[in-house]
Amino acid sequence: MNKLHMWTIGCWVVAMLATRCVSADEARDAASTELTVVVGAAGTNEYQEMFSKWVSQWKQVAENADIPLVTIGESKQDASDREILQKRMLAIQQAKETSHWVILIGHGTHDSRATNFNLRGPDVSAKEFAKWIERQEDAADNSSSHDSIVIVNCTSSSGPFVNALTGPGRVIVTATQSGSEQNFARFGQYFADAMRSMESDLDHDDEVSVLEAFLSASKQTLRFYETEARIATEHALIDDNGDGRGTRAETFRGTRPVAKAKEGASIDGNLARRVTLPVGNPKDRAKSVPLTKEQIITRDQLETSVDALRAKKDDLSESDYYAQLEELMVQLAEIYHPSTE
Repeated sequence: MNKLHMWTIGCWVVAMLATRCVSADEARDAASTELTVVVGAAGTNEYQEMFSKWVSQWKQVAENADIPLVTIGESKQDASDREILQKRMLAIQQAKETSHWVILIGHGTHDSRATNFNLRGPDVSAKEFAKWIERQEDAADNSSSHDSIVIVNCTSSSGPFVNALTGPGRVIVTATQSGSEQNFARFGQYFADAMRSMESDLDHDDEVSVLEAFLSASKQTLRFYETEARIATEHALIDDNGDGRGTRAETFRGTRPVAKAKEGASIDGNLARRVTLPVGNPKDRAKSVPLTKEQIITRDQLETSVDALRAKKDDLSESDYYAQLEELMVQLAEIYHPSTE
């Protein structure tokens, strides 16, 4: 089995990802995803305008992905934003078999007592937020993405949210690597941009994963500071292996890590690579069908096997390695384009 043949197999798999079409039965059985966008206290008209633009971008993401969107903090309500957010997190906590994306837009603060997301009215701390998303029975491991929760904190001083919120089945993204990075964070703008851009789709499957958006946004954030000849005051983190340490974008080459996690832990990115949303304008292309829960579970297991195979590549002959890899890739392709026989 030579590398040229495997390249051909890889191209075929990509083609299968891009040509999967809708059937009524599949649409009914598709795994569900929900998006929640929370806008904190703006403080100034300039920030208010900026945050409104980011929310509009997420509304476009939800429209393109054809998923329900809940926004908090855009309009006045009888209850406080904190109460509404807590109620929403409780609903998410109780929802099963659904993937949830929660985007926090605004400002953050940090001191020796707490790290807070600044809401209109009472704030919420990282520790309080962690209690709001606790489930009685957390996922047993990080391998399945169909009922995961993604929390993207786009604020300054957001780094401690990684340690507070980390856990099985969770992808945590923060705009900063620590609470001491207290200047305004621009990462949120670029993350929203990435979720709407085909350029973020590194594996060309017409979807953008959390990891792909994180890598794109990190790159664009760094470019902003370099263009402005300013010292970078924000360094984003992603955590999905439950160790609470987080990983920066420089650790990845493409979507694969180039370093190993400490103390034998799995590296961040394996779950975040599998949690995706469709990207682009659905009117310009055939509508993709979300995979069913069973298909997602099988896909995640196969991709975990691919990762394990790559890790032991040096211990196998070239022919054995590529033979096993081909078998796994063909099974993956079958999920996206099942045989009609």
